[in-house]
Amino acid sequence: MDDVRSTGSPKPSPAASDSPLTTDHGRAAALFEESVSIMARLRAPDGCPWDREQTFDTIRKYTLEETYEVFDAIERRDFPHLAEELGDLLLQVLFYAEMAANEGHFTIADVLDHLNRKLIRRHPHVFGEEASRAAGNQASVDSNAENSTQVLRNWEEIKAAEKAAANKAEDSRLDSVNRGLPALAEAAKLGSKAAKSGFDWPNWRDLLPKIAEETAELEVEANANPSDKQRVESELGDLLFTAVNLARHLGVDAEMALRGCNLRFRQRFAEMERTASGPLEELSPAELEDLWSNAKKTLAKAKIEP
Repeated sequence: MDDVRSTGSPKPSPAASDSPLTTDHGRAAALFEESVSIMARLRAPDGCPWDREQTFDTIRKYTLEETYEVFDAIERRDFPHLAEELGDLLLQVLFYAEMAANEGHFTIADVLDHLNRKLIRRHPHVFGEEASRAAGNQASVDSNAENSTQVLRNWEEIKAAEKAAANKAEDSRLDSVNRGLPALAEAAKLGSKAAKSGFDWPNWRDLLPKIAEETAELEVEANANPSDKQRVESELGDLLFTAVNLARHLGVDAEMALRGCNLRFRQRFAEMERTASGPLEELSPAELEDLWSNAKKTLAKAKIEP
């Protein structure tokens, strides 16, 4: 391929082992340079028509899709597949950076420079206070942090100083929560931020009556105005938000909880299909419920479910 640096044929992945691997930094740098060149070639005037037609808006959905495929590979501990999916996720970064370069905004070098400086700036306990200052740290923090709690406190203080220096004034402390997060993650972060100001439920048990209250309000709205989807959606949103905050109080990640539930549903439904005497759509509700109950028992006994 023209204008693409060749690094030779791919090396086979090493066999799975408990022993740590050592990154060949020279090879990694050469391969990253090749990836950048390939992306530039695809977006060039004589490159790929599809790649040239893409915009920031059209690529967004693929970024979310690739992120969840990375999640899936991690959950299944499918490390060969994870390596491939991480490559697909990296492609999204290269794609955005190349489009930004085409439009005169920034290049992949700027992306890497921002990342490197941020990592050094926010880790004075690793790289030293002098290097952290040189990378832009303007906060006074403990550069001898010895545990994760101290590290996180330093991180937040350095981050706050960065925002102050950039004059990024916020109308609300919740403005720091990224609106582009998945809804469950955003809800958890909003609840956590609000809790720091004292606006929170004292105990997880206090959320149980709130869930019952939100469920009752949803039932009233769905019965009274079933065609008003916006009002029903609003009440359902209140119920989901309360459930996410219950998860936060219990120390559970709501996204991971739901993903685990989804996996269990897949497994149970597949077991129903496997053991059914005929097509599921031809069975009665009672027969379907029996299949579901038996599937739960079978999978639990086999210890297949997470």
